[in-house]
Amino acid sequence: MIKTKTLICKSLSDDMSGVELVENQIDEPKDNEILIKVKAASVNFPDLLMTQGKYQHKPDLPFGLGMEGAGIVQSVGSNVSKVKEGDEVTFGALGKGAFTELICVNENSVEIKPSNLNFEQAAAFQTAYLTAYVSLVRRGELKKGESLLVHGATGGVGMAAVQLGKYLGAKVIATGTSEEKLKETIHWGADHTVLTHKEDKVEFRNEVKELTGGLGADVIYDPVGGDVFDHSIRCINWGGRILIVGFASGRIPTLPINMALIKGFSVVGVRAGEFARKNPEKGKENNQEIRKICEEGFFDPYICKTFPLSEAKDSIQYLSERKLIGKVVIKID
Repeated sequence: MIKTKTLICKSLSDDMSGVELVENQIDEPKDNEILIKVKAASVNFPDLLMTQGKYQHKPDLPFGLGMEGAGIVQSVGSNVSKVKEGDEVTFGALGKGAFTELICVNENSVEIKPSNLNFEQAAAFQTAYLTAYVSLVRRGELKKGESLLVHGATGGVGMAAVQLGKYLGAKVIATGTSEEKLKETIHWGADHTVLTHKEDKVEFRNEVKELTGGLGADVIYDPVGGDVFDHSIRCINWGGRILIVGFASGRIPTLPINMALIKGFSVVGVRAGEFARKNPEKGKENNQEIRKICEEGFFDPYICKTFPLSEAKDSIQYLSERKLIGKVVIKID
């Protein structure tokens, strides 16, 4: 058995009162498992939702927090061939908990770290950029020259969509609630920025229409939902695709079906992880492609703040307060 410290959710609550950093023990790696010394772990919105029981994946209590991370391979099981001791890797840890010093995961959850990213960037890479790739390429079929409207552009999945949209040759319009934060999206490749809320009112559809010559956006990437979705379907182009990525606003919107009929647009659900589970070969292709694009220098995960493992709970609170730009990461010494 191996001793480690891990952020654990022991009970569900709205205020994370059931979350604490504990010392626990994990087993040595079995046949197809890899033991990793964690160097950094990414904080994601689902981490907060899982502590409240509001995420679609509901692991049994108690469970470890942290969906993904990066680190160094310490040892491998007897059947593992894809990595060796000392390799720098990224890994998925949904339910197991990446907010930890040491973790043992199945080899299928592990990939070699992109060589041009440091550990903090690599930890923040997988979920955000895979979500963007499945959204824009697999589900949205974004084409060069089309207009892409990215909501929540200053967050992690929004950042990834802006960068990937630019790589794919789209005209990228980034939206958010802060002019100051939106300035950063220009460095990520956004051609235009638009505030979604002005004086507590949702007002962006006329501006989007002006930026698209009166047509509306061809593809809308929406991890926000709520009022933002309601206004998005009024500034979407004929034959457009609105991609449902999440509901960070807290309200799950409803669709007046006559709007889809009149404007001929499609509403497309996106679950990047489930896409790979249903389509294993395409899932592998997705991973290979985002790494290829990354190593070509087109992806640059922006880390706005790091926390030590001792403050991992505070990092989730920081994310919940919508203070971040890009990604928040836990750095583990």
